[in-house]
Amino acid sequence: MRRWSLAGQMLVLQLLVVAVTVAGLAVLALVQAHELLTDEASSKARAVAVSVAASPSVLAALDDPNPSVRLQPYAEQVRHQTGVDFITIMKPDGTRYTHPNPAEIGKHYLGHTERALAGETFTETYTGTLGESRRVVTPVMSDGRVRALVSAGITINKISARVRDQLAWGGLIVALALSLGAAGTWLVTARLRRQTHGLGPVELGRIHEHHDAVLHAVREGLLLVGKDGTLTLCNDAARMLLGLPADAEGRHVDELGLSEVLADDDERVHLVGDRVLAVNSAASRLGTVVTVRDHTELQALTGQLDAERDFADSLRSAAHEAANRLHTVITLVELGRTEQAVALGTAELRAAQELTDRVVGAVREPVLAALLLGKSAEAAERGAELVISQDSELDDLGLDPRELVTIVGNLIDNAIDAASRVEVHLSAGGGEVLIRVADNGPGPADPQAFEKGWTTKGDGRGLGLALVGQAVRRLGGTIDVKGSVFTVRLPVPERVR
Repeated sequence: MRRWSLAGQMLVLQLLVVAVTVAGLAVLALVQAHELLTDEASSKARAVAVSVAASPSVLAALDDPNPSVRLQPYAEQVRHQTGVDFITIMKPDGTRYTHPNPAEIGKHYLGHTERALAGETFTETYTGTLGESRRVVTPVMSDGRVRALVSAGITINKISARVRDQLAWGGLIVALALSLGAAGTWLVTARLRRQTHGLGPVELGRIHEHHDAVLHAVREGLLLVGKDGTLTLCNDAARMLLGLPADAEGRHVDELGLSEVLADDDERVHLVGDRVLAVNSAASRLGTVVTVRDHTELQALTGQLDAERDFADSLRSAAHEAANRLHTVITLVELGRTEQAVALGTAELRAAQELTDRVVGAVREPVLAALLLGKSAEAAERGAELVISQDSELDDLGLDPRELVTIVGNLIDNAIDAASRVEVHLSAGGGEVLIRVADNGPGPADPQAFEKGWTTKGDGRGLGLALVGQAVRRLGGTIDVKGSVFTVRLPVPERVR
């Protein structure tokens, strides 16, 4: 059986709350109305009894042989005018002078009179000849003594009748309140049903658990930026990759320093700290969805692969040139010019061997040596000269070869693009590795040269020098630029010292 949706459960719950609340208020109002009407009856009875007891005509009538003759019409007149149910004037011993029922005149009063005989006016509820009533008894005083007693009261039935009249109006108000509450609850429930898609609490809880599990387990960074620029969602991977604080959610992207990273809609590579990040943004109805992937390792491997590809290309180019020269030598031999053939072959072999010996002898880190040989051939193809300084000497000191390829390869590429002669110096000493790349060009004049996007080409897509700066920071080194001379100092790992 399908469970109730959250909206349905909320509808029933809210209706119950509204019904209980309104019913409780109705009962409270009914009790208060009964108390107010009872107090009102007591006040009216007190006012009438005190007024009658203070009337001079009552005192005058008490001196007559038969006081009832004058007091009965007077009491009935006052009773009809004030709306009380009875006014009883009696002797101090309780014998009635007046009563709404003339047959009760002369009989004994039903009720308490002791406090009134003591000169006190008091109120009580008592059942008399007219039924249960709320009555007030007060003395008629003359010359400091009690001449008679007056009791005025209103029956409980009359008070209850007024309460029932109030109850009818209260019922109408309760029905109206229930109707309005039910209508408001239905509107709220309808909105809730649209927002929860009619799902129940179990399904919503399961969706939240899945969402939370996926959000925190996925290795890609995920952010959701509202249309006002506020970061509304950020998973653990995004916090780590972008270096965001724990309270990043709810803050503006400008405050978090993400404006530049989130500026592009298409996928772009950004440098954030020591990481190379691929950031992809896409608009949605909730704002902008941003995915962040760590390409640091991939970028390093790509740089190493590029170096090896350059080296392979240089070998193919050298093989092509060697084939040309070999054909030339063979032709010279066939023409009988043996001495010229030997001289040409010896010169080519000597030049290639000298370059290889110089690089391999100076640099004993195999990946870096291969990079330099490849860059030498690439420079020659592009009409530039790459020179390894005579005093260069660098052993394999345990530095990450991928980082070395990134640093040396990008510095050489940048120099070849800007000049016709490039000189590379590599050495180690004093607990540090020294890498110096100089060219005969003008050098960068912009202090932002090692920031992402700087380039001499002016297209805003420069990444090489930014990667160099990032790799140097990762290795804990420093980089210095003076004119066209780039000097990198890297600490030697402790285990090698």
